[in-house]
Amino acid sequence: MPRSQRLGNRPKNGPDTQVPNRSGFLTFTPMTKTSLRDIPSADLIGRRLLVRADLNVPMEDGRITDDTRVRETLPTLRLLKARGARTVVISHLGRPKGPDPALSLRGVADLLCDSMGGTVRFHPGLVGPEARAAVDALDDGAVLVLENTRFDAGETKNAPELARALADLADVFVNDAFGAAHRAHASTTGVAAEVRRRGGKAVAGLLLYKELEVLGSLLREPERPFVAILGGVKVSGKVEVIRALLPRVDRLLVGGAMANTFLRALGLELGQSLVEEDKVKLGRRILRDAGDRLVLPVDCLVAKRIEDGAAVRVVPRDSVQPDDCIGDIGSASRELFSGLLNDARTVFWNGPMGVFEMAAFQEGTIAVARAVAVETDRGALTVVGGGDSAAALNVAGVADKVTHVSTGGGASLEFLAGEQLPGVAALSDR
Repeated sequence: MPRSQRLGNRPKNGPDTQVPNRSGFLTFTPMTKTSLRDIPSADLIGRRLLVRADLNVPMEDGRITDDTRVRETLPTLRLLKARGARTVVISHLGRPKGPDPALSLRGVADLLCDSMGGTVRFHPGLVGPEARAAVDALDDGAVLVLENTRFDAGETKNAPELARALADLADVFVNDAFGAAHRAHASTTGVAAEVRRRGGKAVAGLLLYKELEVLGSLLREPERPFVAILGGVKVSGKVEVIRALLPRVDRLLVGGAMANTFLRALGLELGQSLVEEDKVKLGRRILRDAGDRLVLPVDCLVAKRIEDGAAVRVVPRDSVQPDDCIGDIGSASRELFSGLLNDARTVFWNGPMGVFEMAAFQEGTIAVARAVAVETDRGALTVVGGGDSAAALNVAGVADKVTHVSTGGGASLEFLAGEQLPGVAALSDR
């Protein structure tokens, strides 16, 4: 089946919009919020477009270690450049409590400049007369990156005065930061509301639009069999997405430390492994309601301590010793999970199967990554929810072998759990 048809048979309310993904093009029908594609090209020439991007890239010793989020926002910025807009980019980086030179967006702006052929400038401020002057000096088709939004204390408070100051820089607001869409901050919801109050538009960028359409397809009419895989540390952080997915999936595979809580609900000895004891009753109820749709590991990779270089061994899940710690799913569980993925037509994966950051405990996660890639080759729609899962794709060498890697792990989970994303709700309706 062509990749462009994998989102199911949905009624078409208007002309399709094509947006690039890692492997080609996905074709989408319009959603309920206005998107950048809805604005005629002639209406963008010379206009100031304030783009909330997600440039929150991982850094180490001042060096960008993964430029995925920068690359993913390029389609929106290149479209605006081609249409002669005056583009102003804002984003957060890290979680500073105030100005911090180590978390300046200057380096990210340099990367954007290289990626866009030298048309990107940087201004070391966010709002105020100097920032306004820098915006006013832009030529048509030029791009200006402003400083880290979280250098301003009003950002995370969604302060009205910061929202108003940001709106002063915009004729149109574009939210292209799916990874921040679940946060009600001044640069996501406050400025959108203020631009709309002044009679302007607040629209979804190409990346945000793509994220909503791909993830939305999982909630509408996913092609079956539909298999979801959840991992990570805590059940408590994913209760709502579990409840939302269970009625929709054919199988829900659970790994990582969150599986331990369900194993405890089965009455198993888990040694020194991480368990949310206060969620065991909840785990028991979920297991009862899920029946055979929820699948747990059948064996575990254990060690006396979870540390680099630890001596590990594989044991059945009912043979964990009192001084053992579970660090990964075992070989039989890898085969079980890979087998249950076989011939799936839709796959969603979020969260590692073990302590993925340590080499001794990453094989289960890598095995899942490769199994998901195999199903993509067989024609499945495969969606990976960012974070450690995306990192695992890189380690396994299959990052380009899945249909879609979300740029927002937390946002994707909240969306699939049916929660309203403030950054999306604040956009203009069609």
